[in-house]
Amino acid sequence: MTVPGPALGAPASWGPREVPTTALLTDHYELTMLQAALQAGTADRPCVFELFARRLPPGRRYGVVAGVGRALRALEHFRFDAESLEFLRGAHVVDDRTADWLADFRFDGSIWGYPEGEVYFPGSPVVVVESSFAAGVVLETVLLSIYNHDAAIASAASRMTAMAGDRPCIEMGSRRTQELAAVAAARAAYVAGFEATSNLEAGRRYGVPTRGTSAHSFTLLHADERSAFAAQIAALGEDTTLLVDTYDVEAAVRTGVELTGGRLGAVRLDSGDLAVMATRVRELLDSLGATGTRIIVTSDLDEFTIAALSGAPVDGYGVGTALVTGSGAPTCGFVYKLVARAESDEPGAPLTPVAKKSADKISVGGRKYAVRQLSAQGVAEAELVGIGAVSRHDSDDRELLVPLVVDGEVVGKEPLEAARERHRRVRAELPLEALKMSRGEPVVETVYAGAGATPGNPYAAAGR
Repeated sequence: MTVPGPALGAPASWGPREVPTTALLTDHYELTMLQAALQAGTADRPCVFELFARRLPPGRRYGVVAGVGRALRALEHFRFDAESLEFLRGAHVVDDRTADWLADFRFDGSIWGYPEGEVYFPGSPVVVVESSFAAGVVLETVLLSIYNHDAAIASAASRMTAMAGDRPCIEMGSRRTQELAAVAAARAAYVAGFEATSNLEAGRRYGVPTRGTSAHSFTLLHADERSAFAAQIAALGEDTTLLVDTYDVEAAVRTGVELTGGRLGAVRLDSGDLAVMATRVRELLDSLGATGTRIIVTSDLDEFTIAALSGAPVDGYGVGTALVTGSGAPTCGFVYKLVARAESDEPGAPLTPVAKKSADKISVGGRKYAVRQLSAQGVAEAELVGIGAVSRHDSDDRELLVPLVVDGEVVGKEPLEAARERHRRVRAELPLEALKMSRGEPVVETVYAGAGATPGNPYAAAGR
């Protein structure tokens, strides 16, 4: 786990090759709605769509926005090529008129959104899409699939890195999820503070640092543990991490220290009572003079076990299953709703707010503007959501929506390191209660203001 990964560089181009377009990463009904709108003459009606969550996963106190960069990249590759259109026609998903429209489709609207690494709360307008009905509706599924997955991973990762403090966390969940989801999960975890990943494709595609040394199979390959450790040290150097719980932990630690003259980089514990084992191993390492040898722990860790290990002599964590499954919340529950439409197709026609009224699935109509209200000490106090206009606020407060796409041109790209730094900064703004591991309500209240706003957050009751 201590082998240096590749140097950070520019991410690779979109891959893999078997996914040449993102246009079919969508649901059938998006295109049947498009076809009906084209026939009815309403496809070009100016509209506003919004991506938001009505509630946080049970017990969570904040969520983390992730997937913005992936969504923008997906938008750039959202093209209905000849192969896609042949499939849609052959499967009778669309008629010829709709297929012709899709062949020429290029998103020409504008998208505003919370920048990557920002935190969100119930009702936060995480993404606002301003476009024709046709252009906005075809993006629904791909945006939801990216944001729901990546933000779920980042939200779990943020809780883990908060509990880890200055001890590094490494993402190791590739074998516990679908192969391409693993790549996205590694990226999202990095945004939320993980130091590295075991996934090489995440390193190639996104520039996430990679780490890895050996598994139990490498030890079992050899006649004895000494031979395995000697081979690993010879290949990877004395700063390597030895996995010491294949047989007897104490014997393995003594062997590793002896082979490196006390200069062993780290040992990894992957089973048993990790707090007890880490304490015993630390005492043993120190008694052998290997005071600089670090202790890395793995084995089904989550934010709760990491918090429980805060008092143990642990130097780093490797996290797999819990991370890539959102630690019990594999989706954020984001939805994508039409919140305003023009009264006619005439240029400049006024927008009319529209909203769902269904029980437990309401939405708030109107184009939204979001502001994070901060105290004089810089602590987040409220999420001010203005309907139709930005809410009145102080100069210390922060407007949250930034331009991502302007008239079809992607303008919101940024280095992954910028999102990572942003998350570190905005998490530090949250009230201390945000970092409690006990179940609780969102630490920041969402307050609506403007035409049609009702007192309080209309999603609060739905979240209970």
